[in-house]
Amino acid sequence: MASQENIRKYLAYWFQLGKKIVVNNETAILHPQPVLAGDRYSREFEKCWQQITTELAGNCYLEGTEQTISELLTPEWEVSQCARCTMPVPIREVGLPTLSCPCSDLIGWPNTELPLPHSPIDTKEQLKAIRDRMSLP
Repeated sequence: MASQENIRKYLAYWFQLGKKIVVNNETAILHPQPVLAGDRYSREFEKCWQQITTELAGNCYLEGTEQTISELLTPEWEVSQCARCTMPVPIREVGLPTLSCPCSDLIGWPNTELPLPHSPIDTKEQLKAIRDRMSLP
């Protein structure tokens, strides 16, 4: 089962590549920018997350996919890596897999020369880990 945090990470990664949330068969489009704010998700991303998990969840999906956000939050789905681009993709726990990755319509992706999308980074923890590695005998 995909946790809410896994779904948030999945959406955040794809938002960083320009994907949008389609609401009510294209009556509205959500694309929070920026997605990250230092060591946390941005206010815009959090506002979008609140919208899609409350009033809109049954009627919205990530551009280039078929599964609604409410479907992804059920035990039927989990988030794994795409075999082609290593980005997070929804996978059914049981049954037929989805037909394609959201990357299928991104021209020039995957592009290993660009920084990959990522989660918020706690710089203090990162620096502490580097310090600890450097102080090893």
